[in-house]
Amino acid sequence: MTRSAEITDLQTRQYLTLLELSKAIASHRDLTGLFHDLAVRLHNLFDFDNLAVMLHDGSRKLMRMHILEPLQPELESFPRELPLDGSISGWVWQTQQPFVTSDVRQETRFPSAQMVHGFPIRAVCFLPLSTARERLGVLTFSSNHVGAYDNFDLQFAALVAGQIAVAMEAQCYQCKLARERDRSALMLEINNVLVSNLNLRELIAAVSGCVRRVIPHDLAGLALFDPASNQLRLQAMDFPANQDFFIENEVVSLDKTPVARALTTRQVVFIDDSAHESDALGKRFAAAGVKSGCVVPLVSHDRTLGLLGVSSMRERAFTEEDGQVLSQVAKQVAIAVENAIAYREIDALKNKLEEEKLYLEEEIRTEYNFEEIIGSSPALKRALQDVETVARTDSTVLICGETGTGKELVARAIHNLSPRRQRTLVRVNCGAIPTGLLESEMFGHEKGAFTGAIERRIGRFETAHQGTIFLDEVEDIPLDLQPKLLRVLQEQEFERLGSGRTIHVDIRVVAATNVDLAQMVAEKRFRSDLFYRLNVVPITLPPLRERPEDVPLLVNFFANKFSRRLKKPVERIPAETMAALTAYNWPGNIRELQNLIERAVTLSRSPVLEIPIAELKRSGTTASTGTPTAPSSTAASPGSVAAPSSASPPSSTAPQPGGAVPSEGNNGVTLESVERDHILKVLHDANWVIGGPTGAAARLGMNRTTLNNRLRKLGITRPRPS
Repeated sequence: MTRSAEITDLQTRQYLTLLELSKAIASHRDLTGLFHDLAVRLHNLFDFDNLAVMLHDGSRKLMRMHILEPLQPELESFPRELPLDGSISGWVWQTQQPFVTSDVRQETRFPSAQMVHGFPIRAVCFLPLSTARERLGVLTFSSNHVGAYDNFDLQFAALVAGQIAVAMEAQCYQCKLARERDRSALMLEINNVLVSNLNLRELIAAVSGCVRRVIPHDLAGLALFDPASNQLRLQAMDFPANQDFFIENEVVSLDKTPVARALTTRQVVFIDDSAHESDALGKRFAAAGVKSGCVVPLVSHDRTLGLLGVSSMRERAFTEEDGQVLSQVAKQVAIAVENAIAYREIDALKNKLEEEKLYLEEEIRTEYNFEEIIGSSPALKRALQDVETVARTDSTVLICGETGTGKELVARAIHNLSPRRQRTLVRVNCGAIPTGLLESEMFGHEKGAFTGAIERRIGRFETAHQGTIFLDEVEDIPLDLQPKLLRVLQEQEFERLGSGRTIHVDIRVVAATNVDLAQMVAEKRFRSDLFYRLNVVPITLPPLRERPEDVPLLVNFFANKFSRRLKKPVERIPAETMAALTAYNWPGNIRELQNLIERAVTLSRSPVLEIPIAELKRSGTTASTGTPTAPSSTAASPGSVAAPSSASPPSSTAPQPGGAVPSEGNNGVTLESVERDHILKVLHDANWVIGGPTGAAARLGMNRTTLNNRLRKLGITRPRPS
């Protein structure tokens, strides 16, 4: 065959190959398949050991390698990204000129060319890949033989590169259109997801599932920023490969971390493997195998709510385009998060209002000792002056006084005169609540915290937020619960039972006791540090026997009150009756006086108040001659002793005012002993069954917990069987 025939035959094969390339370009709809087909067909035209395309990445100003012909094993570690400046591919892309060299190891113009040392590459040929609209990158041929491309037909190679460039441009536009379609579908899907989710955990799981189809990732997380504490805390996470990784409310460090940069600059931030070592949470991410991440801010109404982030187990898994898509998603998520936060706050307020409503309804059902403070004695005035002074502050108050002196009423007065009067006064009777339930009653519990905790419950301290909490009978708080109470007093924070989340409250504490707490501290039955924290401002209420001038005022007040309630008019109180009431010692204080007047109004047969004066005088004589009477700390509470029937006058064995039961040989029987005997009789009749419709509590007309408390105070225990 002549030389002319050989050239003609070569040209024929070349143009036939071009035609086949055109057909191949038209038959492929993705770059991966196109690249593989091109590599097979180009072997018929050119001699090469490695074939690659270097595409230009404008956002990062570099050339990124895409392999067309699988690399030799020796080239697996060859860099996949090269800088635009100082590299041969960058120079070809910038100048749009081909580059051919016989031995790249001898090339000194380009610093990156020195990277081939240690690899079998010798001869190289770089061709620009460009169309009429844009410069895409560079087509690279390399050979392991020196001078392999000395006689290379650059004109024909340029035609091949042009065909490839057109094919790549078409595929890139198709990919862009597909991405735009996927992005639009993603936004619509996310919008539908956000509308139906107000729970943050469910929200992030749904968003992660939608985004994963467009931006592959292994983990998605949501963190919210709290301006009050200047802290960023994890709120929700979707990490299917490691369900135990997430810790609710974990603090995210803002100390010069990529996360802090995203929060402050409101810009997309990409995180690589090295950035994960900057803080404790980052180290946990690195230990879990996370190699890269992308974090975007959540901004709504010019307020940064927090951050949305995705992470991957692969290095450099996220591109600038992924960041743009995630930013669009974050705009919608920010609105949903703002709605979820508002919903959570409204739900918390709703629950708090419901708790306050239930509490106030319970308080309304409670029979208060009296409706206002009655008296003008100097002793009472001194105590009320202290109340008025301390009420305007937020100081902790300890009210001391015998049973029945009106400690709860003074606590209400302190609250009503304080700046917190628009909020709730929450009362906790520490002695009436069983020890095992006191912690739950005070601090609340989460669902499943203990057997029987079938739902979450808000405690009294949380209900009293921004208000006042009144701890009555504070001496009955168990020693093991006192440290937690001390923490609330000092730090204004606590955790519900079964929860690790710290709850901050703003409360004012008023406590009351009818015992000597200092003596209990000395006996190691009460913590000294808690006593000092409660005893900031002590107020001592005088017993009724120290303010006899107030007795007539109280008698008239209670007589009018019960006269209206029972619809029995009381027009006159005899002078000798009033004198006897004033002279009486009143070991049960105002509560005893109140119960006596109620019974007297109930049993009076005329508009004149009828009180058994002879027994009052006898009780007064007993007290004045030194016969022992009931100590104030054990005086009966209202309703704990059965009153005589209104259908018959008081019998000789019924409990009389002052706690004395008249008998022929004993006039010194105390109200406590009468109550004890009565409770013992009812317990015996009920076969020592306390609860239930026929139990002792129902027969006595009191709650089971109240009866248990009275049994403990009176020292009553069930006798052992003989």
